[in-house]
Amino acid sequence: MPAWKVYGKREQGGAINVMNYAEALAWIHSLYRFGMNPGLERIKALLQRLGDPQKRLRCIHIAGTNGKGSTAAFLASMLEAEGKRVALYTSPYLEAFTNRMAINGADIGRERLAALATEVRLQVEVIARTGVGQPTEFEVVTALAFLYFAKEQPDWVVVEVGLGGRLDATNVIEPVVCAITNIGLEHTQILGDTIEEIAYEKAGIIMPGTPIVTAAAALPALSVFRRIARERGARLYEMDGELRYTLGGATLDGQTFDYHSPWRELKSLQIAMLGQHQVRNAALALAARELMPESFNEAAVRRGLAATCWPGRLEVFSRNPMVLVDGAHNPDGIRALCQSLPGILGGKKMRLVVGILGDKAVDEILAEIVPLASAGLIVTKPDNLRAAEPMMVAENARRYLLPGVSVTVAETVTAAVGKGLANLKEDEALCVVGSLYTISEARETLKAWFVC
Repeated sequence: MPAWKVYGKREQGGAINVMNYAEALAWIHSLYRFGMNPGLERIKALLQRLGDPQKRLRCIHIAGTNGKGSTAAFLASMLEAEGKRVALYTSPYLEAFTNRMAINGADIGRERLAALATEVRLQVEVIARTGVGQPTEFEVVTALAFLYFAKEQPDWVVVEVGLGGRLDATNVIEPVVCAITNIGLEHTQILGDTIEEIAYEKAGIIMPGTPIVTAAAALPALSVFRRIARERGARLYEMDGELRYTLGGATLDGQTFDYHSPWRELKSLQIAMLGQHQVRNAALALAARELMPESFNEAAVRRGLAATCWPGRLEVFSRNPMVLVDGAHNPDGIRALCQSLPGILGGKKMRLVVGILGDKAVDEILAEIVPLASAGLIVTKPDNLRAAEPMMVAENARRYLLPGVSVTVAETVTAAVGKGLANLKEDEALCVVGSLYTISEARETLKAWFVC
């Protein structure tokens, strides 16, 4: 990129220099150097200069430790099945950066993203020279998404929180309904060391008078939610309270469940996603849908739930041989995975590929998942600056291996998947876990092996 070119500014003759897609991504990712800087001042200033696009959107806001993306996907799918035009903002992306902002399942176009990034960049450079300070990467991406959605004017926008809630860049919207999935210890250096402290940060999305639903089960978290909801005059609905579900059957093709709320009972609902935790996510999304100020179309809701697909979450990539990928990356997520694996594996031994980010609870993750790796462990690292070194992870993992089980190291995810598939026996399954960044690379590699 020529050093003299100033993107977004009108040059002599009226032309505007617009970044192409590669330049836009390079600029956005260059903002990573400013790190995570909690606070709403910068995002508010940026959005104000862009005309406050978020104020032209009807939103549902979803926070929580795990399951945010899946819950958002369930809700968006239900609304789409009802004939609505639905925008979805999630993070991180799995296959392409454009995955992060989609409307009715279609990602933003590359040229469109580049043009909008050019528009946002001009305002970012103005703000960076003020006392407000430099907007971060996530703040810029969030502003870009809201600007895109405002120009497209969908019927609904489902927004996933990036980190925490109270000071997250998404917490500038005025949602119609809020949802909080669960609460576990995560990002403790930012959100706090206790469940109560983390719950307080998540509860920051609770808005005065706005209904809130939660699937959190821990009493310390619920106590925080109840207090804040009461203070803000927001009606709180709790899973396992007035909201309930009952598990039905489960196969590799999906699961069934019954659902009960103060408004209706629904029998034999179906979802294609695997794991009991996904039933809970689906029930939470269903509760959020019930609280929306539009008539409830049961037939469409059933179709939407059944059609929901969220890749990389206990995804069966192949059945013969059996290959699973799951983006679980914290202790609660890994525990949910471990709870579901025996029923999915059906007696097969598991060969495990693990790639973890270094700022996660590496030892707790290993303690949960490694004992299940009865057919071998392969440690690797995703192509990410935050990735934990595989030699260190492998050394920690040895403490949790069953006697006689081997551990090897592969420097790349592609190499690790290749090793995992090599000589995989009929009574074995390959499972890739540890980070969505790991899963993203693994899925790209697996596509060369299997027809999806």
